[in-house]
Amino acid sequence: MSFRLITREIAQVAVRLRIDARRQRFHAGREQRTTDACEAGAEQHHRRRIGSGKAQMARDAHPEHTQRAKCWLDSLTRPSAFAVTSLIDFTDPRDSSAPRLRHAFGQPRTVLAAHSLDEVRPLLDAVEAAARAGAWALGYLRYEAAPAFDAAMTVHAADGPLAWFAIHDTPLPWNGEPGGGAAVVDWHTLPTRAAFDAAHARIQRAIADGVLYQVNHTAQLRGRLAGDDRGLFAALQRAQPGGYATHLDCGTNDGNEDRVQVLSVSPELFFDWRGNEILTRPMKGTAPRGTTPDEDAALAARLRASPKERAENVMIVDLLRNDLSRIAEPHSVRVPALFHTEALPTVWQMTSDVVARTRAGTRLADVFAALFPCGSVTGAPKVEAMRMIRALEGGPRGIYCGAVGVVRPYVSPDGQRGIAATFNVPIRSIELKGSNARCGIGSGIVWGASAKDEWAEWAAKRAFVERASAPFDLLETLGLHGGKLRHRDEHLARMRAAAAHFGYPWDESRIEACLDDLVRTHGQGAWRVRLLLNAQGLARAEAAAFAPTPAPVLLALADRPFLQAHSEFSRYKTTRRAHYAAFAPTTGSDVFDTVLYNEAGEITESTFGNLAMLIDGRWVTPPLACGLLPGIGRAVALREGRVVEAVVRVQDLPRVQGWAFINSLRDWLEARLAPSN
Repeated sequence: MSFRLITREIAQVAVRLRIDARRQRFHAGREQRTTDACEAGAEQHHRRRIGSGKAQMARDAHPEHTQRAKCWLDSLTRPSAFAVTSLIDFTDPRDSSAPRLRHAFGQPRTVLAAHSLDEVRPLLDAVEAAARAGAWALGYLRYEAAPAFDAAMTVHAADGPLAWFAIHDTPLPWNGEPGGGAAVVDWHTLPTRAAFDAAHARIQRAIADGVLYQVNHTAQLRGRLAGDDRGLFAALQRAQPGGYATHLDCGTNDGNEDRVQVLSVSPELFFDWRGNEILTRPMKGTAPRGTTPDEDAALAARLRASPKERAENVMIVDLLRNDLSRIAEPHSVRVPALFHTEALPTVWQMTSDVVARTRAGTRLADVFAALFPCGSVTGAPKVEAMRMIRALEGGPRGIYCGAVGVVRPYVSPDGQRGIAATFNVPIRSIELKGSNARCGIGSGIVWGASAKDEWAEWAAKRAFVERASAPFDLLETLGLHGGKLRHRDEHLARMRAAAAHFGYPWDESRIEACLDDLVRTHGQGAWRVRLLLNAQGLARAEAAAFAPTPAPVLLALADRPFLQAHSEFSRYKTTRRAHYAAFAPTTGSDVFDTVLYNEAGEITESTFGNLAMLIDGRWVTPPLACGLLPGIGRAVALREGRVVEAVVRVQDLPRVQGWAFINSLRDWLEARLAPSN
C-alpha cells in the first residue's frame, strides 16, 4: 500500500477520534489555536479527493500535506525537539536458535501519542493500520493505560503519554553492538526494608481475608545519569543479555520538557502475535544463581519443585488462559510448556507458555484489551490486585510493567499478509527523563511468602541495574618474581570465567601477549602485577614494586555484617570495590585487614584476601557458599591439603586457635585477631 493511502487511513481514524473525544484528547496547557488548526487540517485531509495523477501523489507525499494527517493526537501536532532514534534486539520467542530481530531506526515518519484514556484504542488502530500498510511501529503503553480497556482497573494518574509509537517506513541494518561512552547512574532513592515489610504484611492479611491470592508488589529506584545514554543501554545489555531489548528515544512533546528515553532489557515476553497464532510467556518464580555449578543446579531444581514458586506461576498461567479465551477460537487455548526454568545472569526464572488461535477479525486493540496489563505484573484476580497495588504504591509505575514492543508487516507460511506484534513486559528497564532515571523492582507475593525471602529476591533482581550503573574492569593481581608470574594459568582461568559471566569479550592470545610484554620489561626483582580487562575486551597490565609483608599481621572483626557477601562483585574480582572499601582498616591503624561475616553470622573472607582458621587441630577455610571470592591462594591451599572447607560462625571464634591470611600475591601469612571491644 502506498504512503498516500497510509496517511489517508490515519486521517480517517483522526476524524473518528475527533468526533468521539473532542477537546479531551489534548493535554492541559495546549494552546487552543493549535488544537483547532490540527483538527481542521485532519478533517480537510480526510475530505480531499484522492486523485490518480502524479502531481496529486506528490502533494500527498509532501511533508506539508502529510503533516495535516498527523494531527489526530497531540504529539503529532509538532515534531519532537530531539531526533527520535531507536534500537530493537529481540530474541525469536518461538525459536531461540533463529536469528534475532535486530534493527536500528532513524527519524520516524510519524509519532503517535495518547494522553487520555479514550485516545488509546484509536492509537492502536492507527498503529495496526500502518503496519498492515507496510510500516514498522515501535513504542510502549504505560501501566496506567489499563483503564482504557477496563474502567475497573484502578491506577495512579500517569506522568507521561499513556501510549507512544513511532512509525517508520523501514528498519535500518543493525550495525553491531550499541556503542556509546561511559555512563554512571547514582541511585539515591531505594526502597526501605521497613516500608517493604509493612506492605508485605498488608498483602498477607488481604490474602487471608480472601480478597485476592497474589499481588505483584513493586517499588521504584530513582537516580541520576551522568554520561551517555547509549553507553548505559550497552551496559544494560551486557548485564542482562538476550531477551527483548529496546532503546526508544522518544524525544519530547514540548521544547521545555526533558527528553524521554526507554532502555529495556526485559527477559519476559508479554505476547507474540503472528497471523492468528498468539503466544504469551509469563515469568513468575525466582531463585538466586549459585556460587558453584553444583549449587546453581540445586537452586534451579529447588525452584522447579517449590510449592510456593509453582503456585505463584500457575496462578498467572490460569489468569492468562482466561484472558486469552476472550479473543481465542473455542478450545484453542493450550499450555504447551509449564514450569520451565531459564538461567539469567543473576537469577533463575520460571516461565510457562500459554498459546491460542485468535478469532477472525481480532485487532491489536482487542489483544491489548484482553491481556493488558500482563497478569505477571498485577497478581490475581487482576482487578482486585490492581486495587491493592494502587493503595500500596505511592505513584505511577510508568512504562515499567506496561508493554514495550514492535508491530510490523508479516507474511504467514501460507502466504497470507498480516501483522506481527511482539511486546515485552518491561521489567529490567530504565525510564530516563533528561538525566533523571527510574527503575522498578518487584515480586509476586502469595500466601505464606516470607518477607525476608521476598526482600532477598528484590536484591537479586536489582543486581542487573547495579552491574550496569557504573563501568568496571575485571581484575587479577599476580606476583612476578624473577621474570616468572605466579599461578599465571589459574589467574587467567578465573578471569576467563569472569569475562563469561559479565559478557566481556575474551581474546586469550591478546591477553597472554599483554602479560608477556610486561614480563619482558620487568625480568628482575619482585613486582605486583595488575591485569585488567575492560568491557570492550581490551587488556592492560600494570606493575609496581612489591615488598614482602612482615608476619604475623593483625586482623580485626568487622563491626557489622557484610551485606554484599553473595554479590557477584564478591564472587568475581573487579575494580568495583566500594563494598570492600567500606570495611577497610582506617589509615594509620595497625590492623592489616578486616575479617568479614555475612548476614547469617558466617565468616567469609577479608577485604583483599581469604582466611584460614585453626580449629580443633585442623586448618579450615569458609566454603564459597558463605559468599566470598574464590581466591587462587585459597585454591592452592585446598589442593595441597593444607586446609579443608568448613563453616565458621562468629560465635565459634573463641574456639579459633590460629589465623592465617591467604592470597596469591602474599601467599600464606600468619595472623592474629585483635580483641573485640
